[in-house]
Amino acid sequence: MSTPDAVPVSLAEIARIAGVGRAAVSNWRRRHDSFPMRIGGTDVSPQFSLGEVEQWLRDNGKLRDIGGRELLWPRFEALGSRNESGLAVAEAARRMRSSKARIAHPELSAQTRDLVAEAAKLGRAEGPRETFEFLLQRWLETHVRQLSTTPPQLAALMVRIALAVRIGPEKDGLTVLDPACGTGHLAAATAQEYGRPGLELLACELDAALAALASARLEFVTEDRDIRTRVATADALREDPFGGIKADIALCNPPFNERDWGYEELATDQRWTHGLPPRTEPELAWVQHLFSHLKPGGSAVVVLPPAVASRKAGRRIRGSLLRTGALRAVVSLPPGSAQPHSVSLQLWILQAAADGSAAPPSQDALLVDATRFARPGSREPSPDWGSLGSFVLTAMATLDHPGQDPPEGAVRVPLLDLLDDEVDVTPGRYTASTAEPTSKELLANWDEFGSLLTDLADHARHLSVLGFEAGAPQTTATVGDLVKAGALTLRAGQQPLESVTPARGATVPLLTVADLLHDGAPGGVLPADSAHAVAEEGDVVVAGVIRAFKAWVHEGPPVALGPQLHALRVDPEKLDAHFLAGCLRAPANGRQAGTHASSSSRVDIRRLQVLQLPLERQTAYAETFRRLRAFEALVVKAERSGKGLVSDMSDRLAAGGLTT
Repeated sequence: MSTPDAVPVSLAEIARIAGVGRAAVSNWRRRHDSFPMRIGGTDVSPQFSLGEVEQWLRDNGKLRDIGGRELLWPRFEALGSRNESGLAVAEAARRMRSSKARIAHPELSAQTRDLVAEAAKLGRAEGPRETFEFLLQRWLETHVRQLSTTPPQLAALMVRIALAVRIGPEKDGLTVLDPACGTGHLAAATAQEYGRPGLELLACELDAALAALASARLEFVTEDRDIRTRVATADALREDPFGGIKADIALCNPPFNERDWGYEELATDQRWTHGLPPRTEPELAWVQHLFSHLKPGGSAVVVLPPAVASRKAGRRIRGSLLRTGALRAVVSLPPGSAQPHSVSLQLWILQAAADGSAAPPSQDALLVDATRFARPGSREPSPDWGSLGSFVLTAMATLDHPGQDPPEGAVRVPLLDLLDDEVDVTPGRYTASTAEPTSKELLANWDEFGSLLTDLADHARHLSVLGFEAGAPQTTATVGDLVKAGALTLRAGQQPLESVTPARGATVPLLTVADLLHDGAPGGVLPADSAHAVAEEGDVVVAGVIRAFKAWVHEGPPVALGPQLHALRVDPEKLDAHFLAGCLRAPANGRQAGTHASSSSRVDIRRLQVLQLPLERQTAYAETFRRLRAFEALVVKAERSGKGLVSDMSDRLAAGGLTT
C-alpha cells in the first residue's frame, strides 16, 4: 500500500501538502466537480487517493513551492505499523548518506524497501539531513500518543546542568550515557552543547524503531566531528549493554510507572547500593542505574514525575541518596516542560564523590522551585525557557559555594531537616514564601483588581444590552439525534484499569470529575494505548454529573477522559463547537437531562438539547457564549483577587504601622 494511488489522505493532509488551511480544501471540494472522489473514511472525516489528489492539485495550479517531502510522508504513514514506518525512516536516512549502504533491517517488506529507495533519492536531491528531520518530525507527530520525547530546550538545559555540576579537569574528551534514549534527543543535545573534541555518546533503547532513529539522528548530528557514538538495542535495566563502563555524565528521561522493570530477576543486583527499589518505584531503579555508571566526580540529570520525591515506598532510598551526597539537587519544572504536559515534572541532579568516598560533599541539598516560569497567557502549558534556564543555572552555580545564597525560589535545606519520617524532597514544600507583601506589591495587586473590574464592566455593558424575543418557538434537537444525523460523534470516558501497565514512555494526562471539582487540571496520567476516550483540541467536553455539570471546547494537548466525562467532535460544516458547548452547558439543560434530582445525579448526555440553527446564525450565538464564559472567568478571578487583597490587608493592619 505504498504506491500513491493506494495511499489515503485526509483533508488536513491535503491542506498541508498544498500549503493552505483546511477550510480552503473544503471549499475546493464543494466548488470543483473535478475534485477527487472519496475512497474511504466517513462523511465527517473523508479520505482521498494521494495520487489523484496530487494530479488534481497540479492540474489546477495549486501545488506551488511544495517539496516532494510532503507528498512522500503519507506513503510512510500508510505503512500502518509504527515499527515498520520508523524503521523505514531510519533506513532511508542511512541510504541518504550513502547510496551503497546495505539494508540494515532485512525484515522490511519489499514495498517498504522500494519506498526507502525513493525517499533516499529525494533526500540526496533536497538535502539528506533536512529530509530526515522532516520525516522524523512527522513520524513523532503521528505517534505522539505512543511516545514520550524530551523537548530540545529541556534536553539542552539538562546537558548544561550536568556540565556545570560535574567535578573534573577541563580536558578534551567526555563520555556521556543515556540508557533510555528514545529517538536520541539528549544525545543530540550533548553533541550540540559540548564543543570540545573527543566526545563519546553511549545510548541504549529497548524499542528497535526508536533505537534505529536515534542512531540515524546521531549520524547526522556528529557528521564531520570528532565524536564516537554507539546506540544499543537492549533493556538497560535487565541486560545492560554498557556494564562496567563509567561515564562523566549520565542523562535520562526514563519511562514512568513501568511496573514490569525486572523487580524479581534483579533483586540481588549490585547496582542497588542505596536499597532494592520497590516494585512500584521503577524510577528509583533508573536513578541508581545512572549513578552506578558515574566516574568519580561525574554528574547525572534525570527527569522524574513529582510523586517520586514524596512517595512513602521510596523514602528509604531517598534517605540513602541524601546521606551519601549522591542526590545534590531537585528542580521542579513548570507544567508543559515535557510529556505529560499537565504535570510539573522534576529534575534530579546526582553527583558521584570526586574522591570515590561515601561521605557527602555538603550537609545540605539544593531544592529549586521553577514552576513560576510558565509562560502567561498561552493556551497550552509552555515554559519561558530563557528565564527558566537562566534561573536554574544560576541556582546550580551556588551548589558548591556555601557562602553564596541561591536566588529566590531556591533554597539549601539541611540534611537533618530532610531526613525525617517522610524524606520529602519536593522543592515547593521548602521554598513557599510566607513573607507579607510589601506596599509596592499591595499596590500592584490593587491595580490588577481594578483592571479586572474594568474588564468585567466592559463585558457587562455588551451582555446587558442583548435582547431576547419573548415566546418565540425554537426548534431543538437532542445530542442523540445529532449523532444519528452525523453532525457529531460521541465518545464516553471510562474508569482506567488498575492492572494496565503503562507503555514505555507513552502517556496522556487523565482528567476526572474529581479534578474538575478541585482545580480543573488533569490529576493523573494513562498509557496512551489504554485511553478509551481522548479529547483533542476543538472537541467539546461535557461532564455528565450534576455536581460538576459543565461543557467546554477543549484547547491544548490531548487529554484522556475518566468516567462521566464525554467528548463530542462536531462536523464543522454543520455545527460550531462553541455554539454547541454554550447550548449544552445551560443549567436548565443539565436539569432536564438529569436522571434524578440530587447533586450526585448523572446527566444523560444524549438527552441534552441543542438549538437548531443554520451554521451562519450559530456564529453570533457562539460569540456571545464565548463572551459569557469570559465574563464568568473574570468573576471567578476577581473574587480570588479580592479575597487575596482582604487577606493581605488584614495581615498588614494586624501588624500595625498604618500611616493614613
